[in-house]
Amino acid sequence: MKIALLSDIHANLPAFEAALKVLDSHQPDAVYCLGDLVGYNVWPNEIIAEIRRRGIATIAGNHDARVSQLTSTQLDEPGKNYGYKIIDTENRSYLATLPAHIRIDHQLTVSPLSILLVHGSPDSNDEYLLEDKPEDEFLHTFRKAKADIICCGHSHKPYHRILSTLDENKNHFYHAINTGSVGKPKDGDTRGGFVMLTLHDFSSSKVAESIEVEFIRFEYEIERAAKAVEDSPLPNEFADMLRKAY
Repeated sequence: MKIALLSDIHANLPAFEAALKVLDSHQPDAVYCLGDLVGYNVWPNEIIAEIRRRGIATIAGNHDARVSQLTSTQLDEPGKNYGYKIIDTENRSYLATLPAHIRIDHQLTVSPLSILLVHGSPDSNDEYLLEDKPEDEFLHTFRKAKADIICCGHSHKPYHRILSTLDENKNHFYHAINTGSVGKPKDGDTRGGFVMLTLHDFSSSKVAESIEVEFIRFEYEIERAAKAVEDSPLPNEFADMLRKAY
């Protein structure tokens, strides 16, 4: 089973269009979005429309949740809130329905795998699960969440970290996967990115290599997105972020 995992599109239509072309060529069995459809760029309505048209199961990112928290006065302030102000009423209502997480229970012929999809962490869409999190703290996060695989976004920095413990004298492997960002990478690589997670009928928490994680990077029209930002009331710094991936 091939599962495509997208995150942090951030209203960047050129990046999202490029991502979908690459994604479709891989023919995944399922597609999930880990949140932050909006913010930083000028196409939130177009992004949401395509997510809904394709029926992509999506969770709420911190920027998606922020939309309903802003007052009309805050929305009218010049600058970064313009990206929220232009979201239409129907799409605001859609964002308000997004869940905090999605759990996938996968079992074919071996042991079951519990996969938890979150935006930031199992506890908060605004908390970072960074790659260098201390091992004991990371393992506590997995046990508390009752998950074998945790997939997240939020930091815009992709990684796959494998942790292990002994369970009845057998290794139990946990996988932490950050998908990176479709529309606003922050790892110095200006290309957008997403993850293809492959689970086989023999995939198990007992064998680390039985779970495959592929990081996919793609080129997109950065200048189209950056110039659209510069032609809008959004801060010009947002365009610089796209050009330099920070």
